[in-house]
Amino acid sequence: MPRIGVLQMTSGIDPAVNAATLTDAIGAAGKAGAGMLFTPEMSGLIDRDRRRAGEAIVREDQDMVLASVRDAAAAAGIWVHLGSLAIRRDDGKFANRGFLIDSSGTIRARYDKLHLFDVDLPSGESWRESAAYVGGETAVVVDTPAGMVGASICYDLRFAALYCALSDAGATLLSVPAAFTRPTGAAHWHVLLRARAIEAGAYVVAAAQTGIHADGRATYGHSLVVDPWGEVILDMGEQAGLAFVDLDPASVDAVRSRIPVLQHRRPIPPVTVVR
Repeated sequence: MPRIGVLQMTSGIDPAVNAATLTDAIGAAGKAGAGMLFTPEMSGLIDRDRRRAGEAIVREDQDMVLASVRDAAAAAGIWVHLGSLAIRRDDGKFANRGFLIDSSGTIRARYDKLHLFDVDLPSGESWRESAAYVGGETAVVVDTPAGMVGASICYDLRFAALYCALSDAGATLLSVPAAFTRPTGAAHWHVLLRARAIEAGAYVVAAAQTGIHADGRATYGHSLVVDPWGEVILDMGEQAGLAFVDLDPASVDAVRSRIPVLQHRRPIPPVTVVR
């Protein structure tokens, strides 16, 4: 059975500090026998001060967090789904970009967050991710030691069609790195992650940010691993740290044979509205 590590972080405004947390976790995961480590959204930097953050957001080839993670993955001999980093694109705009990095430190795939978090919450919190970031245009599935991993990021979780497309393309594990707010996390986090697992008959791994961050924001935590039947097999609560789960690849086939939802999917016909 493949063993995976899940890192729950409280990322701050200093990329060097966050990089040290990541590389320590990668080394520990390798020593624990994990074949792959999953990290949260914005693992390298969380800073709501856009002017200050803009000074730290650089191109891929200049990003010290990405370079450190690649070196650590190679040294530990494990894969890493680096949930996401804030990356400056070639056109100068920002991307919320995840990376699938193999055990040699090579970037096997990139995924730019498709759905940007532009919401006003009853708590008074207002977020406009699109004010700084550009959404992605492609989805990706990558063959890894943990299975065929379908990549997504945080707010993507609310858009079930993406996960149908990923599982139709062969994903047996859906990765949902996140920095969920506390109000939305308490209301929707567990139910949405369980629903995505049930709909796809796939594992869901959701590495999350947690706690009070240096920029003043608060995130929900509760990094989860959900099995293909929808059972929560890991809930990390609110403490930052590293946890491990042994996956059973046979359970994906067993659940999908029991309830063959992928075979039963049909194109949605035009909707008739009757008033």
